[in-house]
Amino acid sequence: MIETLRIPEQRKGALIGRDGSVKSELEKKTHTSIRVNEGVEIEGEALDVLKAKEIVKAIGRGFSPEKAFKLINDDFRLVVISLSDESEKRMKRLLSRIIGKGGKSRRTIETLTRTDMCVYGKTISIIGSWDDVEKANEAIELLLKGKTHAYVYRCLESSKRDEA
Repeated sequence: MIETLRIPEQRKGALIGRDGSVKSELEKKTHTSIRVNEGVEIEGEALDVLKAKEIVKAIGRGFSPEKAFKLINDDFRLVVISLSDESEKRMKRLLSRIIGKGGKSRRTIETLTRTDMCVYGKTISIIGSWDDVEKANEAIELLLKGKTHAYVYRCLESSKRDEA
């Protein structure tokens, strides 16, 4: 099976790594062959290609290769929320709500949900366990709908208490 996907030109260096180290590690861990040209071409067995594709997509969405490699584990997943339908002004305001002053809101959501988040371009991406990603996604959706940060944090904290 061969899959081709596009990632931003600025992220291709992160995918390749110094002297090709990230690309070769990804090929080794996923048993695939990867070529980086205008797009990223991944060749191998179907399941291996899908796994490699998710990791490449995560790196393309701004995650470090170390965080993206968490997706090797089937217990982890990637969710990408796109704001490309929004006007430029509204999109910037929404992304600012997610990031917060000095990145505080993003870090708080990451801490309360045990996930990794990345805001890159017109997207918000989350990597974590299936349940944790769902909680982070819900928190982001609430913020995008205009709920206060305090309300969202209370929801996440009560959800965390319910688990214990």
